[in-house]
Amino acid sequence: MKGFSWARLGAMLRKEWQQMRRDPMTIGLTVMLPLLQLFLFGFAINTNPHHLPTGLLSASHSQYERSIVTALQNTGYFDIHTFQTERQANEALARGDVLFVLEIPPGFARAVDRGEHPSVLLDADATDPVAIGDATAAVVALNANVLQRDLPPNMQAAPATPPFSVVIHNRYNPEQITALNIVPGLIGTILLMSTLVITTLSITRERETGTMENLLAMPVRPVEVMLGKIVPYVGLGYVQVLLILTFSALAFHVPVRGSVLLLLLALGVFIAGNLALGILFSTIARTQQSAQQLAQFSLLPSMMLSGFMFPFQGMPGWARGIGELLPLTHILRICRGVLLKGNTMAEIVPNLWPMAVFAVLVSVVAVLSYRETLD
Repeated sequence: MKGFSWARLGAMLRKEWQQMRRDPMTIGLTVMLPLLQLFLFGFAINTNPHHLPTGLLSASHSQYERSIVTALQNTGYFDIHTFQTERQANEALARGDVLFVLEIPPGFARAVDRGEHPSVLLDADATDPVAIGDATAAVVALNANVLQRDLPPNMQAAPATPPFSVVIHNRYNPEQITALNIVPGLIGTILLMSTLVITTLSITRERETGTMENLLAMPVRPVEVMLGKIVPYVGLGYVQVLLILTFSALAFHVPVRGSVLLLLLALGVFIAGNLALGILFSTIARTQQSAQQLAQFSLLPSMMLSGFMFPFQGMPGWARGIGELLPLTHILRICRGVLLKGNTMAEIVPNLWPMAVFAVLVSVVAVLSYRETLD
């Protein structure tokens, strides 16, 4: 046993290689995880979003309005959609269908021609200040010269003041405090990390510690096993929610403008989906290490494509498509909508039903994947 032995080293290397071959999932995830990070950071992340959905309310449809709309579109920041009533525009802003509403007042063209310097109102959804920051700056920068070619000849000679002004109204987060965007998003993010990781290890831990044999010997069906492992953690998830909400209000002054019961209902659906996904990972993984890697592999796109870390509207279309499939994307919108906007059931339903469908589908797959033998 004295000294270094190449033979013993070779034996150890063969042993480790055989061990790795028994767990191909670990090797695959180890290779795929850095590639996933590379492609997400390289192609999907953009902190300067363009083509932001913008509503237009106008009573006149003058040449001045057309010039303003064209100038906004030429900046690349705004995609204009026309609304007929102020109610439609406000509902779209509350749901998050648009991030801006531009309102041009009646008699705007006449006021410009008379040199009265009228104002147009730009309502902005400021729940995510990063998403709208560059776009609002572009609006302020263009209004000095946007109507220069359309003005009457006697007004085209370099006016001392712009012919109109833009009043920006930052709704839901007037002071554009970043914490009011981050803290509500942390509710879903913390729940995802805690509930998913805990349940991911549940069945693999029993398999590795040898208690799985006792569980298989019991007269219980797969759906009963899954419910027995999920239900206790639902209660634990609600304890986390109450703690986060309490300290968010006390420490960060996050407002609670909507119904807390409605928020708890939506979070219950989200928690159930996460726990079902954790059980699924736990049933298909052979070791706790593989189960943890599966959880990490699913956490990364959820964190990056949900709108928690980076503006959702800044991502390319394919990344937003993937993000729409992630429950975290929808619970972030619900949390921010209920807490900051006071959203009601009608306004959160478009984000509630995708989470419910996800929870049901994953639960069915988890039950079907549950093996009643150790082989």
